[in-house]
Amino acid sequence: MLTSIPDLLKTITPNQRRIDAEQAKQELEQNKGLLIDVREPAEHAIKAAVGAINIPRGLLEMKLMEIEKDATRPIYLHCASAARATLAAEALTRIGYKDVTVITCEIKKILNTL
Repeated sequence: MLTSIPDLLKTITPNQRRIDAEQAKQELEQNKGLLIDVREPAEHAIKAAVGAINIPRGLLEMKLMEIEKDATRPIYLHCASAARATLAAEALTRIGYKDVTVITCEIKKILNTL
């Protein structure tokens, strides 16, 4: 039996740290964390949060291991609806990153805040 994406998200969401854009902005200013936009490049090209690097969810695990070798550096993930960021956070946690946070508010608020 296949698991629907909404059901999968319900299963993995309780195990993740989730914050809004205002809190993410404050934390990023203090902890020098890494802000990653997991949307597709075409989405990122239209408008991006200041300081965000674009690594699409499908490439994240492979690309991030090249960019960030410190498993304890805070990582903040966002997308358009938090769904892809949630799946991405689960994958990063699985490969060993210790401080992964999903920014959960709507993309418009993320882009206007960060």
